[in-house]
Amino acid sequence: MKQARPVRGATLNSESRRFNLPQTEADGDWLDMREGIDGIAPKLRTTVTVETPRTIISRNASPDVPFDRSINPYRGCEHGCIYCFARPSHAFHDLSPGLDFESKLFAKPSAAALLRAELSKPGYAVAPMALGTNTDPYQPIESDWRITRGIIEVLAETDHPLTITTKSDRVVRDIDLLAPMAAKGLAAVAMSITSLDPKVASTVEPRAPHPERRLAAVRKLADAGVPVYVSIAPVIPAITDHEIEHLIARAAEAGATRAFFIPVRLPHEVAPLFRAWLDEHFPDRAGKVMATIASLRGGKDNDPNFFTRMQGQGPWADLLGTRFRIACAKHGLNRERVALRGDLFRAPRGPQGELF
Repeated sequence: MKQARPVRGATLNSESRRFNLPQTEADGDWLDMREGIDGIAPKLRTTVTVETPRTIISRNASPDVPFDRSINPYRGCEHGCIYCFARPSHAFHDLSPGLDFESKLFAKPSAAALLRAELSKPGYAVAPMALGTNTDPYQPIESDWRITRGIIEVLAETDHPLTITTKSDRVVRDIDLLAPMAAKGLAAVAMSITSLDPKVASTVEPRAPHPERRLAAVRKLADAGVPVYVSIAPVIPAITDHEIEHLIARAAEAGATRAFFIPVRLPHEVAPLFRAWLDEHFPDRAGKVMATIASLRGGKDNDPNFFTRMQGQGPWADLLGTRFRIACAKHGLNRERVALRGDLFRAPRGPQGELF
């Protein structure tokens, strides 16, 4: 009896060709006989490697995003979302953006100490710190490593504004920190929900919490006074786009005050991984999905340009935007902006401690 496929997102562990990494190709005859020769392959296990960066705050000057600084406690993400635009970053480590990205993770346990040191620098200018802009700060390993919580503790201590984007209800564990921050106008959370269909969700993002658990987290955060957005990101044509109106209705019902959406993006190695995933899980509509993505992305798999990469272009993008705006107006979302305060910040006090 064959072993069941591991519950992962990518169907491949293909290597990157962007950095001249060694290329390998499995021999077809061996693939046909490998179980008879080598036995059933062991279950893919998640490993975590400690990373010791010199700084922890990443800066950007993109006109497409509403923040100029962020922190990523982890590299790689066990949620395994097939569309994740962070997957190509694993190629920098000579690892595959495929299965390696979701099973060979990196953690930064010195993050809180590094953050304390950077906030202590003379002349530090305050603006909201974004968590979850690359990989999820509340992916499963956060339960043990608690790096995200350590970061929030420093931000709470210094009254530094904070935004969090996550797919996980684990965020409610930190309501004891987030609620007092929100009461001061210092915190907001965006919960990412791609689909309310459990079967679709478990295929698209196999190790992320159930959509209903995420909606329950929205309710708990809202009840605690934390401003909550719902991120419908990404919208996948012919797979999840029909859910926009229902998602917005459920988000409003759960207590969200704002919402936003992003059409699926397929940069670099994500495109071939996504195509392989479509061929396995949605072969009946793979061609339609990719054709629609091309219409959104100027005839290509991906559009990396500022101003269009987050919204798409053409009739499909216009239709998605119109549907989204009508649904938000119907359910009372996006009526007011959440402006986080920066005037309460005070630099950390006391010794910085050991960084490593």
